[in-house]
Amino acid sequence: QAQLVESGGGLVQPGGSLRLSCAASGIDLSISIVGWYRQAPGKRREWVAQITPAGATNHANFVKTRFTISRDNAKNTVYLQMNSLKPEDTAVYQCSVMSRQLWGQGTQVTVSS
Repeated sequence: QAQLVESGGGLVQPGGSLRLSCAASGIDLSISIVGWYRQAPGKRREWVAQITPAGATNHANFVKTRFTISRDNAKNTVYLQMNSLKPEDTAVYQCSVMSRQLWGQGTQVTVSS
């Protein structure tokens, strides 16, 4: 059974950094388009970044230059490096393989002083 498990969230001060991980089992992330999404309280879920099997990446305008998506094929894991965090980045972050309608449970990121 395919499964995605996110980790790495937490409480961080504005300007700080976190690295989120999306570890997969039962599915090969190296041949999948993997996306990161986030949903803040009272708001719609929004797309953050994605990486293709070829390694091409794309990031939402509101996180460009601050967030970076990457993949480690040996670990079957996709990462989201988040720098210069802002309070408005507070949300539950989830990874997804849309082609398989597969979502992780999410990890909470809270940016607050």
